[in-house]
Amino acid sequence: MYDYESKLRTDRLPTQWCPGCGDGMVLKAMIRAIDANGWNMNDVCLVSGIGCSGRISSYVNCNTVHTTHGRPIAYATGIKFANPEKNVIVVSGDGDGLAIGLSHFMHAARRNIDLKYIIINNFIYGLTNSQASPTTPLGMWAVTQPFGNTDNSFDACDLAIAAKATFVARSTTLDLIKLEKILTAAFKHKGFSFVEIFSGCPVNFGKKNEMGSPKETDDWIGSLVLPANKFEALPEEEKIGKFPIGILNQNTKAKEHCEKYLEYVAQVQAKFAEGKGE
Repeated sequence: MYDYESKLRTDRLPTQWCPGCGDGMVLKAMIRAIDANGWNMNDVCLVSGIGCSGRISSYVNCNTVHTTHGRPIAYATGIKFANPEKNVIVVSGDGDGLAIGLSHFMHAARRNIDLKYIIINNFIYGLTNSQASPTTPLGMWAVTQPFGNTDNSFDACDLAIAAKATFVARSTTLDLIKLEKILTAAFKHKGFSFVEIFSGCPVNFGKKNEMGSPKETDDWIGSLVLPANKFEALPEEEKIGKFPIGILNQNTKAKEHCEKYLEYVAQVQAKFAEGKGE
């Protein structure tokens, strides 16, 4: 049996997540991916924002920072620059990462800083009682859209690819073996790694959209996704409302941002040493 207790702050358990919430499954897969990469927990820093997903940093027995709303990447960028040899994971929700935190997301991706960024997408602002988020599908109920959401939603992976993230993947909490493999690959990648995880919120999204149980919420998520190769084979009109899962983009040749910065610092120091730094 896998030893989870050595990786968890057991005094903080049980978690505060609702029954059926996918955040616990993400926590489990993330710990297994850390272990698969052979990381020492003292060399891991987990940064989270505000929302249901923000609690994840409370439960992992490593260096953790629970930050302000929308700002975990900003904190994580400073942590990584100060400690480039450490492994920095960032966890956000769809509201935290794609609304108030969207600008930080885009700029970290274009810089290719070596952060492992996970967005747990449950299609709603769960913690603050069901406001529509940037990923709430058209027509779905939210407390701010009681007659059905009228806003077009973001595809977070398309955004990440457009911003030149060097690793982009999507998975779900429906298959933890596949999720663990995706996270293991993301953590191994050198550069900005982005993983979007579709996760059920059975209380503040599922029930309020006439899904009576966590399984119904999970079944609904399952109806949205298909493997990337099958998605690409669909006619364009059949891709609407569907999402590919798997590794969607990977560039192993782009130089990581901290490495470029340290090279720049060395060049500047050398110029000053030669008396040319004016």
